[in-house]
Amino acid sequence: MIAQAAFRRPAACLKSALRHSRQQKALLLRSMATETTPSSTTTTPSSQPPSATIPPPPPKAVVAKTSSSPSGLDLSKIRFHTIKTLNPASPIRTAFAVYPRVPSARSTNRAALEAYHAQQIRRLDRTGARTALFSKTSKDSVRPGDVLQISTSRSEPFAGVVMSVKRAGVDTAVLLRNHLTKVGVEMWFKIYSPSVTGIDIVWRKPRRARRARLYYLRQQKKDMGNVDHLVDAWRRSRNVFSSKAKGGATQGRPGKHAKQGKRR
Repeated sequence: MIAQAAFRRPAACLKSALRHSRQQKALLLRSMATETTPSSTTTTPSSQPPSATIPPPPPKAVVAKTSSSPSGLDLSKIRFHTIKTLNPASPIRTAFAVYPRVPSARSTNRAALEAYHAQQIRRLDRTGARTALFSKTSKDSVRPGDVLQISTSRSEPFAGVVMSVKRAGVDTAVLLRNHLTKVGVEMWFKIYSPSVTGIDIVWRKPRRARRARLYYLRQQKKDMGNVDHLVDAWRRSRNVFSSKAKGGATQGRPGKHAKQGKRR
């Protein structure tokens, strides 16, 4: 056993020496390949060993394709944050990378819920009158503090002060407040509901309210109380105009006695 160990030891030392020499040779060839200038790289292929050949760089089109991430972020636009120094020609570049802004998902893919709301509004409001009545851009739109009367097919018309308008697409709703038997009552109405048959503006507030939600009307000192007197005045004004129209229309018709005279 001792003789076999003494015989194997020199062979092991020889193998390690050969391995070390091969590693040194590979490092030397790699350093020579990196230190060569572009003019020296134009030598004939026979002058360079096969282990020192460097694969050519990929074309530009392939680089641009592989540099973009699946999320659409162009990695070629990544830059590093620099610190301004006294010498602006040589700023200090840090290791903090500054990535470009990720494109918005709403701009690339339109939300399906918005398209659904627009489709339902076109179906429920064919004329677009209710949309214009509660639009932010319209000058004649309903504002907090106005008095509305909403008629439904299930109950009697309800009139009240507009406390707030909730704009949520097809679920747009308005909150009205009134007093019934000296008790404050608040009701929500969805303007695009098929059960809502009519929306009338009874009274406009002279000055625009400073708030979008008039929840302070629930306080006793600032409550407007019952608005039935405003509704009665609005109905009388409508009856006056309608009676004038009816009177003008009936003046040209023959009376009852004239018809009887003709029959005789």
